[in-house]
Amino acid sequence: MSQNVAEIIVETLSSAGAKRCYGVVGDTINHFTDAVRRSDLEWVHVRHEEVGGFAAGGEAYMTRELALCAGTCGPGTLHFVNGLFEAHRSGSPVVLIASQVGTADTGVGFPQDVDPKPIYEQYSVFCETIINPDQVRRLTTLAAQAALAKNGVAVLIVHGDLFTQKPSQDLPYRTHRFDPITRPSAEELVPAIKALNAGGKISIFAGAGCEHARNEVMVLAAKLNAPVAWTSRAKDFIEPDNPFEVGMTGVFGLAGGYHAVADCDTLLLLGCNFAWTQFYPDKATIIQVDIDPQQIGKRHPVDIGLLGSVRDTCAALAQIVDEQHDTAWLERCRKSYHKALEHDAHESGDDALIHPQELTLALNDAAHDDAFFTADGGSPMVWMLRHIRANGKRRTLSSLVHGTMANAYPQAIGIQKAFPERQVIAMCGDGGMTMLMGDLLTLKQEQIPLKIVVFNNSSLGFVELEQKVDGLLDSYTDLDNPDFGLLAQSIGLWGRRVEREHELKHAIAEWLSQPGPALLDVKVNRMELVMPPKIEPGQVTSTALYSGKAVLDGRMSDVVDLVKSNFWK
Repeated sequence: MSQNVAEIIVETLSSAGAKRCYGVVGDTINHFTDAVRRSDLEWVHVRHEEVGGFAAGGEAYMTRELALCAGTCGPGTLHFVNGLFEAHRSGSPVVLIASQVGTADTGVGFPQDVDPKPIYEQYSVFCETIINPDQVRRLTTLAAQAALAKNGVAVLIVHGDLFTQKPSQDLPYRTHRFDPITRPSAEELVPAIKALNAGGKISIFAGAGCEHARNEVMVLAAKLNAPVAWTSRAKDFIEPDNPFEVGMTGVFGLAGGYHAVADCDTLLLLGCNFAWTQFYPDKATIIQVDIDPQQIGKRHPVDIGLLGSVRDTCAALAQIVDEQHDTAWLERCRKSYHKALEHDAHESGDDALIHPQELTLALNDAAHDDAFFTADGGSPMVWMLRHIRANGKRRTLSSLVHGTMANAYPQAIGIQKAFPERQVIAMCGDGGMTMLMGDLLTLKQEQIPLKIVVFNNSSLGFVELEQKVDGLLDSYTDLDNPDFGLLAQSIGLWGRRVEREHELKHAIAEWLSQPGPALLDVKVNRMELVMPPKIEPGQVTSTALYSGKAVLDGRMSDVVDLVKSNFWK
């Protein structure tokens, strides 16, 4: 018996590697979810579609296989927007089945009639509508192939009444996968070789494009004796066991990475999409390698652009460039990095004061060697990037391009689903976690053994920092939070709250030992500043202005706490 549209979509996506579909069932996708029920795909019933988008993105990011979402017409599909925009911008291969009202009701203002195409084509690698059953296998195949080849979100728009229809012909389209060798020609490499052979202070700035090129980057760094800084998205691939490591630059970075990038003579950008131009060098020769020609010179002017994969281009350069023997520049940057790393790792002298860095370092020590970590946008993301040590087996994920709140534990749901035997830890801000708190119920219902830690400072902490640096009194950032440990217990999770420093390590050990979902609520220092590697005079002036305003507003204790927390070691 021939298959209908719903069955063909499920079969095609399953054959392309998909294992799970996230969503909320209802009306226009009921026949699709019934096809899922009768297949090998797992349906993950979330409470909010945005969480489903984050979860699918988290799974796809870590597995590099397809993950799926399906939404009902109108509001259901719209609810996925933020989660899937994040998935797309983080480079996660996800396919969304965006259902639409029936064909007879389209375009006449029928309830829940929303055209998702102009919404999703902004951030997708494929966005097409199936208008005839004969198209279904071909368009589904193209959607899966685009998502996998381009590492992004593909959207299939399907009218609800099409799911039960059968094609008159069903040709055997199937998804193809690719891994080509891509590098510049010999002639194109010549200017880069001349610049690198000139010697001096050569630095490498490694980005997300280094994901499959770690060995090639290390070989080239060794030949050049170049310090290797990395963007936040390259941490997992470049940090582990790296004798050239100097950390990140930018607001999230520390002094070693900052100086390696800002003070070099020649900067080699490898698959790097770092957006903040003020951290690039003023006078250095900049060589950029990228697989996407639109990225070359996009963030900062470059002298030499090389089109190719980081893996293949570095392999070619390493065979040809002269070996550099002077290690003074490398040693200087590494010394600066390790000094800054040690300085940033606060230890509390007050049992009632837990620094967020202290909590993060305790997590780093207690977690498994192959644990996954996610972190909410804001300060938890910074502490994860600085103090969770990558070792080649651990993985980290945050919203580093889209910059959304509320990503950590939803992304971790998808990761835990894909890796049920591995430890997954979500480092949540109190603001981020409460924004999508309803899907804590999903952890209970699906029995997902995720471990959530809440960095509870009773504020939108990163926003508070932004306001202070701008010389403003912090406003509308207070959060009147419950005891999250008790809240977790009330819905069937393990939960505990920690307010004293001496309780921290034992509580973390107990929390991580739980067989099911567990939440640890830790009261952390509200006055902690994320100190950048270089403090501009304007920032000092603005923070001083904030302090003056706070004193005049009767908040002298806040100023004292700010100074004690960040400047008195």
